Amino acid sequence: MKSEQIETGTLHHWTPQEVSEALESASIVLIDVRTPQEFAFERIRGALLSPMQELDPAHMPRPIEGRPVVFHCGSGMRSRKMAELAMQAGWAEANHMEGGFGAWKKAGLTYIGTQMSTGAPKDMTPR
Repeated sequence: MKSEQIETGTLHHWTPQEVSEALESASIVLIDVRTPQEFAFERIRGALLSPMQELDPAHMPRPIEGRPVVFHCGSGMRSRKMAELAMQAGWAEANHMEGGFGAWKKAGLTYIGTQMSTGAPKDMTPR
C-alpha cells in the first residue's frame, strides 16, 4: 500500500490484490461509491453500496473494531474524492482502492457480474 500526506491527513492507496486479501480475511470494510446501476450490473463480493451522490460526511461509516474502511469506484477517481471528503469530516486517515473496479478486473480477481442470457448474478473471473 502506498500512502501520501495531503492537507487534511494521510491517504492510503490500496492495490486490488491488497483489498482482495483483506476482504478474504474480513479485515476491512469495502464501500462501493458507484451508482446503484453500476453496482447492480457488476460488483465485488462483500462490498457495501453507498453511492457518492448520497454519501454525507456526517453519516459516513467509521472504522469498525480496527477494520479500516476502504472506498472503491470504477476508476479510483470517485473513491479518492470520498476518502478526501472523509478526512475533511475529521478522519485522520482514509483509504481507497487505486485504479478502482477496472484495476480489480485487470488483476484477474473474481467479481459478481450479470449473466446476459438470464439477467441473473454470476461469479465472473476476467481472462
